[in-house]
Amino acid sequence: MGFIIKPIVTEKMTEITEKSSREKSYKVKGEVRTKAATPRYGFIVRPDANKLQIKSEVENLYNVTVLDVNTMRYAGKRSSRYTRAGLVRGQKSAYKKAIVTLKAGDEIDFYSNI
Repeated sequence: MGFIIKPIVTEKMTEITEKSSREKSYKVKGEVRTKAATPRYGFIVRPDANKLQIKSEVENLYNVTVLDVNTMRYAGKRSSRYTRAGLVRGQKSAYKKAIVTLKAGDEIDFYSNI
């Protein structure tokens, strides 16, 4: 049905993905344990999409197992600028973002589809 509009491939999202993809080690009563890495990826999705629809579409498109989906809505911001013609006012678009957590070992390569 097309609930995913586009993946987020920005410097900030890449840093979040790399940070979550590293294994973490911590001490518990003198014993060192490691926590498996679970990579996270961001997508801009349609405003009416719910978590179940986003999960099923990511699993079908990229052949991965999705553990968790977190969504957030961003409000459109007003903007204005001065030009020769005077003050020009506008509105940036509102959008919905989904952060998808994958099973350890799964990954998505956005650049392979180009």
